[in-house]
Amino acid sequence: MTIEEVQQDIIEEFGVYQDWMDKYGYLIELGNELEPLDPKDKNDQNLIKGCQSRVWLVAEKENGQIHFRGESDAVIVKGLVALLLRVLSGRTPKEIMESSLHFIDDLGLKQHLSPTRANGLLAMVKQIRLYAVAYDRLEK
Repeated sequence: MTIEEVQQDIIEEFGVYQDWMDKYGYLIELGNELEPLDPKDKNDQNLIKGCQSRVWLVAEKENGQIHFRGESDAVIVKGLVALLLRVLSGRTPKEIMESSLHFIDDLGLKQHLSPTRANGLLAMVKQIRLYAVAYDRLEK
């Protein structure tokens, strides 16, 4: 599936829920499905700066694609991590750098998250894009 197709799937899934409490519940459910990080990966090097809660992101490149693993100590943020990984993990650096993550706005996430969570979400996106830029430069 393309990044666009995955985003459309996510928008449709969230569209089932009319109430934001239900959407938060679904977000928490998605976060609970994330594979836990190995404790050794929960280190300062993998900690995302700019998040109020602790978020760790690990990036590994294999066969031209970047695979991400992540976790957070906050349940809603962990759901946001799950969404971002679903859309961007397993993509090439170019795909990540050129992606338009419109699902964030289409779902109204920024408007319905607290300002600190919204800033954390943007920090996660920024870090994922920085990994893509770094891996892209290594290829050249």
